Amino acid sequence: MIIQLNDKIKSKLTSSEEQVIKYINENDNKLVDMSIVDIAEETFTSPATVSRAIKKCGVNGFMELRYNLSKRKEEINSSKDINEIFSKSLIETRQTLENISVNQILEIIELIQKSKKIIVIARGLSELVATEFSLKLELMDFNVFNISDPNIMKKFSREANKDHLYIAFTLKGEDQDILTTIKNAHLRDANVVACSCGSNKELRKYSDHIILGYKHSNISIKKFEVTSRLPLFVISRVILDYLVMNSM
Repeated sequence: MIIQLNDKIKSKLTSSEEQVIKYINENDNKLVDMSIVDIAEETFTSPATVSRAIKKCGVNGFMELRYNLSKRKEEINSSKDINEIFSKSLIETRQTLENISVNQILEIIELIQKSKKIIVIARGLSELVATEFSLKLELMDFNVFNISDPNIMKKFSREANKDHLYIAFTLKGEDQDILTTIKNAHLRDANVVACSCGSNKELRKYSDHIILGYKHSNISIKKFEVTSRLPLFVISRVILDYLVMNSM
């Protein structure tokens, strides 16, 4: 209802004017595209009656009424857009958590605790997840190497052994430098954990554990590969929180 009526305003309106206000309130979704003449025709009144009725209700004129309507419509659309954004984050978080097995997390924690060297690898925006994850492991006194340079990570992997643990954060699971690194590590008996929202054949073949996150299909910025790493951050947090709890 765009025009609020009270008893005082109603007492000032004629029956024709009241009919105009009733039409406006019942058809506010159409008014932005209508003229004052259109409303007069729909209510079997005149443009002067429409104008007079609107002014009696405290609105300066038909143009102001249409402006108020368009502004309210923009606010409704903005609220809808914001709710869709909230929903996307909620879906990604919920689906990712549903994908995680507690037993698998406990097995990964055991690997972290027994490994003499932990190598955390990532490329692109996933490096942000890896950096935070590595820092928190360091604060818990683990021997951690956080590597994003493709040449260095591949060099490290060629020197891997059974006492090493490789943890890869990769959104799609398709980065060739990541795949080559975990392949080298796997072939040298190192343990490999992959945290990803994609699970291709190579990733599955060379990983001892894969934790799959859920990536929403609705991407905000399509021109560049800057998709949110929220699912990877969720996986990282779950591992770290369980690790802290298990160490207490």
